[in-house]
Amino acid sequence: MLTPTIVILSLKFAVGAVTVLLCLSLIALAMGKVVVHGKINVVFFFLTILALFFFEIVVRLIDPVLFSGLWKNPELAKSLKIHLCFAVPSALLMGVMLFTGLKRLKVLHKGVAIVFLVCWYGTFHTGLFWLPNQIEINNKSVSSGVERNG
Repeated sequence: MLTPTIVILSLKFAVGAVTVLLCLSLIALAMGKVVVHGKINVVFFFLTILALFFFEIVVRLIDPVLFSGLWKNPELAKSLKIHLCFAVPSALLMGVMLFTGLKRLKVLHKGVAIVFLVCWYGTFHTGLFWLPNQIEINNKSVSSGVERNG
């Protein structure tokens, strides 16, 4: 049975796993292994898109009401909105990064890479540390478990 907690924890795991791939691709790039960097990033791109695709299928088709109560908790809603401010541009920029990398548009690729890395860091940080690990929806109320300082 799908629950909001299972979906969120699965997404956190996916973000963490693909971030490891991103770091490995940057290490390969720093070592001058551009081809390895590219191959890792193609895997990074497709795994991330696959996770987004499955998430959207769950939220939109399989169980559209699964997350409907989340927006009723003001603190959680704020955290989700901030997370999406990073996650949506990251997803869009990944396609640009893949295109510019495969087409060897080095100057544009490097410029977009800086913006992408900032957005991805925001996606990673807000996704893993701002969003709760457990979400309970009881009687149309949401317990976020979000505790942040500052």
